[in-house]
Amino acid sequence: MAAGLKRDPIVILRMDGEDLLEFINGPSYEAEMVSIFSQIGCEDASLRDCITKALEKLTVDQGMPPSSDSWVMRNIVEPALESWDDKPVSQETFLEESKKVAKRVAQNLNEEPVIVAHSENTFDGSGIKRLLSNKFELDKLLNVGLENVPKDRNGKISKEYLRVVLDVVAPSVGLPQIGAVEQMDKVVADVLNRIDADDWKMIKEDEFKKLLTEIMESIMLQLEGNPISVSSNSVVHEPLPSSLSLLQAST
Repeated sequence: MAAGLKRDPIVILRMDGEDLLEFINGPSYEAEMVSIFSQIGCEDASLRDCITKALEKLTVDQGMPPSSDSWVMRNIVEPALESWDDKPVSQETFLEESKKVAKRVAQNLNEEPVIVAHSENTFDGSGIKRLLSNKFELDKLLNVGLENVPKDRNGKISKEYLRVVLDVVAPSVGLPQIGAVEQMDKVVADVLNRIDADDWKMIKEDEFKKLLTEIMESIMLQLEGNPISVSSNSVVHEPLPSSLSLLQAST
């Protein structure tokens, strides 16, 4: 995901358990945890494992730093599970015990706050729209994208390279590169499948450019109708510059 988010503004959050406690004691907590319980599938797992998986599902917006980070798991989550007796798994027990553990996590955050770099981005097709409205810039970008694409002796190009060239021009039109954002990969794959991009047919350069433009236009229309928002959260382990202000997670 980092490649698709590299130009996004980053907000530094100081997570001290306050927002997590607010979530735990708020009206949406129980419904959210019931939903998580149904997602993680605890039939063959211990209650401890279920609660650990549930904590991984909680977000920065809910006051939980990413427990996928080894430091957070070792210093914040695992201590909250110490001296805790495992019990048979049921939804009722899960709700009761997960709340206790989450409160201990909040206490651990209060004693040892975690700094998280939070980044958000929305892909809405606006970058493609700007490019398509400027023929000179469009032609220039397509030429750059085609610079290293192999051609046969008649100057024709295989349609299989549509995906390659799209990936080259993606950063210039506000799109993540292929593999960076799963939801975007599905949009791109759907558009490419509709034009049989992998049929290996050899086409003239002008037709190749026309197809690539149509692909970008189709992606733009899909994103205009259904924008895709993504976020990235990384725990900051290095000391921050003193000039960098910290925000609470609720900001």
